Amino acid sequence: MPPPRVNVLGVGVHAINLDSAVKNLGQAVATQTKGYVCVTGVHGISEAQADPEFRDILNGALLNTPDGMPMVWMGRWFGFKEMSRVYGPDLLIEVCRVSETTGWRHFFFGGAPGTAEVLATALQTRFPKLQVVGTNTPPFRPLTPGEFQELQTQVAAAQPDFFWVGLSTPKQERFMAAALGSLEVPVMLGIGAAFDLVSGKVRQSPRWIQRSGFEWLFRLIQEPRRLWKRYLKNNPLFVWRIFLQLTGLRRYPLK
Repeated sequence: MPPPRVNVLGVGVHAINLDSAVKNLGQAVATQTKGYVCVTGVHGISEAQADPEFRDILNGALLNTPDGMPMVWMGRWFGFKEMSRVYGPDLLIEVCRVSETTGWRHFFFGGAPGTAEVLATALQTRFPKLQVVGTNTPPFRPLTPGEFQELQTQVAAAQPDFFWVGLSTPKQERFMAAALGSLEVPVMLGIGAAFDLVSGKVRQSPRWIQRSGFEWLFRLIQEPRRLWKRYLKNNPLFVWRIFLQLTGLRRYPLK
C-alpha cells in the first residue's frame, strides 16, 4: 500500500521519513513499478496554487516527499508523528549508500555542463561500489525530438534503476511526468539543487539551520538575485494560505 498523504494546500505530501522513502523506492525497483518522485517544499506547493496541471503532477507522484520542514510540521499537526524531512541531498546519498549492497544502477540527468559528471565522481568516491551507468547534461530549453530520442537510446543501453533529474522546480517535475512512459527506467527522481549541493558546487546549510526551517534564508543569502522573488513572495503567502486551511476559512481539496 502507498503511504498516507498529508493535505498541504491541496497537494498530497506523503507522510514518510528517509528510511521509509528508501524502502518504498526499493519495492518499486523490485516490482518494476514505474513512477516519479517529487521532492516538495514551500516553493513547489506555492507553484501548484496557480497551476492546476502542476498540482496534478505532484499529486500523481509515486512519492511526494516532505522536503521542507513546513511539510513535516503539517504532517505532525495531523498526527503523523514519525514523519520527518526527506531532503533531496539526503535521499540521494542514502539511496546511493544502500545501492552498494543492492546493486541499484544510477543515471544522472541535469545540472550545468559538467555538474552531473562531478556529482557521479563525488558519489563514487564516497561509495566505491556504486554503479553510475550514465550522465547527460541537457540544454537550457526543452529537448528536441532528436535529442530526446538520443536520450532514450542512452537510457535503454544503460538500464538504470534510478534516473535522477536536476532541473529545478517545476521544470523537472514536468519533464518526469512527460518522459516517464518513454524512458526504460522504473523510477525517476527530481532532486533539483541536490546536484549542486552534493557535488560541492554550492555550500549546504548546517544541520541545525535545516532543522529550524530557515534553510531558505541561508540559500537566499548565498544566491539573492536568483532566489529573492521565490522566498520573499512565496513564504509569506504560504503561511497565510496555511492559516486559511487550518482555520477552515478556505478549502483546499486533495484530489
